[in-house]
Amino acid sequence: MSEPKAPIPAPGDTYKGWLFKWTNYIKGYQRRWFVLSNGLLSYYRTQAEMGHTCRGTINLATANIAVEDSCNFVISNGGTQTYHLKASSEVERQRWITALELAKAKAFRMQAESDDSGDESSPPAAGQGGGSRNSEVQSTLRTLGSKVEDLSTCNDLIAKHGSALQRSLSELEGVRLEGQTSEKIRQVTERATLFRITSNAMINACRDFLSLAQAHSKRWQKALQAEREQRVRLEETLEQLAKQHNHLERAFRGATVLPPSQSNPAIDNKGSAPVKGDASDEDDENEFFDACEDVQEFITVPADPKYHRSGSNVSGISSEMGMDDGTTSLDEQSVASNPESPQSQEVVPMRKRRARIPDKPNYSLNLWSIMKNCIGKELSKIPMPVNFNEPLSMLQRLSEDLEYYELLDRAAKCNNSLEQMCYVAAFTVSSYSTTVHRTGKPFNPLLGETFELDRAQECGYRSLCEQVSHHPPAAAHHAISERGWTLRQEIALASKFRGKYLSIMPMGSIHCIFEKSDNHYSWKKVTTTVHNIIVGKLWIDQSGEIDVVNHRTGDRCHLKFAPYSYFSRDVARKVTGVVTDKDGKAHFVLSGTWDEKMEYSRVMQSSRGGENGAEGRQKTVYQTLKAKELWKKTPLPDGAENMYYFSTLALTLNEPEEGVAPTDSRRRPDQRLMEQGRWEEANAEKQRLEEKQRTVRREREREANCSASPSEEAKEPADGALIEDSISDSPLKTEEVEIASEPSETTYKTDMDETSSDLSLSSGHQDNYKAMWFERRVDPATGEPTHIYTGGYWEAKEQGSWDSCPDIF
Repeated sequence: MSEPKAPIPAPGDTYKGWLFKWTNYIKGYQRRWFVLSNGLLSYYRTQAEMGHTCRGTINLATANIAVEDSCNFVISNGGTQTYHLKASSEVERQRWITALELAKAKAFRMQAESDDSGDESSPPAAGQGGGSRNSEVQSTLRTLGSKVEDLSTCNDLIAKHGSALQRSLSELEGVRLEGQTSEKIRQVTERATLFRITSNAMINACRDFLSLAQAHSKRWQKALQAEREQRVRLEETLEQLAKQHNHLERAFRGATVLPPSQSNPAIDNKGSAPVKGDASDEDDENEFFDACEDVQEFITVPADPKYHRSGSNVSGISSEMGMDDGTTSLDEQSVASNPESPQSQEVVPMRKRRARIPDKPNYSLNLWSIMKNCIGKELSKIPMPVNFNEPLSMLQRLSEDLEYYELLDRAAKCNNSLEQMCYVAAFTVSSYSTTVHRTGKPFNPLLGETFELDRAQECGYRSLCEQVSHHPPAAAHHAISERGWTLRQEIALASKFRGKYLSIMPMGSIHCIFEKSDNHYSWKKVTTTVHNIIVGKLWIDQSGEIDVVNHRTGDRCHLKFAPYSYFSRDVARKVTGVVTDKDGKAHFVLSGTWDEKMEYSRVMQSSRGGENGAEGRQKTVYQTLKAKELWKKTPLPDGAENMYYFSTLALTLNEPEEGVAPTDSRRRPDQRLMEQGRWEEANAEKQRLEEKQRTVRREREREANCSASPSEEAKEPADGALIEDSISDSPLKTEEVEIASEPSETTYKTDMDETSSDLSLSSGHQDNYKAMWFERRVDPATGEPTHIYTGGYWEAKEQGSWDSCPDIF
């Protein structure tokens, strides 16, 4: 059945997707997974149920399909079954209606053909509208049918003559007299000849049938492809017409109901719709917050219709929020922050970046043999080969936070801080979208390693990362855009292996400063968990809470990343948030998933009195306008599953470039060898670089100790004794003492930390390393010590002067 392809061209004979199904007046609309196949529409609670539990099925051959409004439609088979369904948009509803109508027509036709007595006149009747092409097909089918009859006749003759030959052979065995022998031999010979002739006829008939089928197969395939292409063109035209119709309808309603100055007629015209149809999107929000295992702190419900119909209220809210004339409101900017949008295509790249890397080799490795003795230890103490890595460094992964830099570009244009907060919050969520399939560990940078991402011509920003500390490993990042924003962060990773999963806790703050408004935002990252470390397929989850704070105005956005729960009916990877001002008044509600998209809804009114939340507290109920898209993930490039699931930006990060610093991650040899698929050489090169770094560190410690004062040297043993006592209760004491006393053993205890013997620092050794392009200062906004960019890198690049850079590779 090809009709499901009517809405969207897709392989196979089914059309699948999410729809909202009306259940009852308590739960309202619930999100369900629908599958249209072979004239049957079935639904499930989740995609995972498809293999074992179908919640309901309706036969479209006898069903009636009716459209209620822009998003709602009803399917009924005459009384026993009725489905009230709602699509996420009018275009999506039209896709489903088209697919259902075509499936219904096909199912009705197939049912009529099956009820037919089977005479030969029915195939031409089914193809009356096909003209000469259908006549040719029917003629070919009749020819093939006659060949099949010939094969059947030959089969009967072979069976008949074979039986006769078998009887003759049996009789020949019972012959005793010589006179009968000659007669029986003659009969056997005749029947064997007949069997051979019939077999040859069978073989010839099979050959004719096969050659005829092969001759027509290619022609049918070409005809089928032409029909598919024509159908795709019709579908695209139909979808475009649906969009134009929707646009014209909204424009007409907005012109007749509201003054031309009102910004969003699409929201206003929903105010007069019936409660059931209007509240359907918001019913989804009710389920979104209530059906989760982790109890939500608030509920969203549709705003009172007065907020939709009254233009003065909307303008009043805008003025209350401080919008000046000429300010671009968030409602007017409600296009997805997709690089394919017109705004993102304003700047044409000056350089063609690569779109592929060598495919990942299929090398097997027993993870348990490495992990079984490492339970409870920090990840920095676990030696790992490059088999678990991806060919990017941690500095390059930090730079991937800029994948959706357009969100900050749009935020820089906002004159209202609360709207700007929505874009900044969406940016914080978007940085996790690239991690959903990325189970490989990035290379831990060597001390002093850098990575530059110069996209000034294409995207308007420049980014620089440097590994500023080795124990604990920490990286500093600074990005500045000519479009009015600066992003900086220092991230150190703490990790614990718990047997079944690995937890990675980023430490440090991220800061974003906008030049025009002088708004200074800061936030921290959530915990990343890698599951199924030992058995099963690796998968990643993000969980925790983020507070995005505007230090100038006091505005705040509280984001909550819900952890995955097998027993939860809620959508996976869910993120919710509320944007509030300094007085705690909510202005926007954010919702979505960290791997797909984020939406915002403007809060028109809030009140206490919802269902009791955690610890008996009442939830806050927000009356909101219809949700609009704030950010949407860009699809991964073709073949990404063979390229470590890299995004379009990630594929370009390790591309060789001229003029970069000698410490740049692109010049790291073990990482380059791994990208090329030469993993054994990469492992050997990785071990060489680690040993080189240990040697440099020991030399640096000796120089620091030599410059220490005699009084400090005299105190060193006592300090060392005190420190040794302080770690006497540590489970790592034995390992630390061995490492301190036998440095040669550190070769087997390195990876992210590259060497555990940095613990010798706590025994009195000094490390006088200072970062090349960053300086450690106290952040004026948060009061935390952090590394801040001091300048000079891009000037050195323009001059080609890298004499001060260390030789780390």
